[in-house]
Amino acid sequence: MSGPQCAHNPPTLDPASGAGHVQQIGGFNTYVTGDQDSKLAIIFLADAFGWEVPKLRKLADKVAESGFLVVVPDFYYGDKFTLEKAGQGWVDTHPPDRGCDDARTIIAALKSKGVSKIGAAGFCWGGMVAVRLAKYDCIEAAVVLHPGPITVEEINEVKTPIAILGAEIDHIGPPEMVKQLEDVLSSKPEVDSFVKIFPGVGHGWTVRYNDDDEFEVKSALESHSDMLNWLTKYVK
Repeated sequence: MSGPQCAHNPPTLDPASGAGHVQQIGGFNTYVTGDQDSKLAIIFLADAFGWEVPKLRKLADKVAESGFLVVVPDFYYGDKFTLEKAGQGWVDTHPPDRGCDDARTIIAALKSKGVSKIGAAGFCWGGMVAVRLAKYDCIEAAVVLHPGPITVEEINEVKTPIAILGAEIDHIGPPEMVKQLEDVLSSKPEVDSFVKIFPGVGHGWTVRYNDDDEFEVKSALESHSDMLNWLTKYVK
């Protein structure tokens, strides 16, 4: 999951980026944006580059404009991914199962503050966490964007409406895997699902697109629209 393709076009991190602010939620440093009194919240589950990616925060701000409180927690405990760490067991020290436990802590903290409905959007590693969350009753909907490796067994346990947005050029969450997951979801009519593979783009394109590439920007914006439509449909 943290191989060369994941490290393609690494973002320049900026802890001061975004229109929101940083606060502690559930014991985690968290970027928070949107209406602080909203009863509807979205958790962004970042990819390996973490919660300080400017385009991730920009997207969180955009989603917040629809009336959501959007939170982007630091589930890597300050241990940001680098290409050098890829061969040092970085993935093993940040298992998605622990990410799921951490996300449930955030969810409990949000609900204790009066939030009534919560959705989750996960990118790569975060998508693997979102699939795990979707096994429980703690969120209303999940969106997975350019996922990391997800198994048939994991997707078969999903109980929450889920959308999967994959890339055509992706060795980490390849189209073959995405189509296999789609087949499983199609056999589960009790779980609403939406699966789409974006042509001509690679892993990470939704938050690491090239501003000077009109096609990449258009594809990223389309994925953002699909994500927001799914979340708005169920978190209301």
